[in-house]
Amino acid sequence: MLSEWELWACANQVLTTHGDKAPLHVAEQIGALALADDEAGIRTWQAIARRIARLTGKDGDTPLQ
Repeated sequence: MLSEWELWACANQVLTTHGDKAPLHVAEQIGALALADDEAGIRTWQAIARRIARLTGKDGDTPLQ
């Protein structure tokens, strides 16, 4: 598993690269990993997805600045 810092860095990079389509990118990654039966990869991308939600304020909290 990635460190907390690495997960936040990945979330930020996905947002920078994919913008509004970041959730779709994450879903595609999780789908591909599910097909490959990669549980660790799925958990990692789910952790990144939670951080993207925090960064964008889509988790019910105030967005981070």
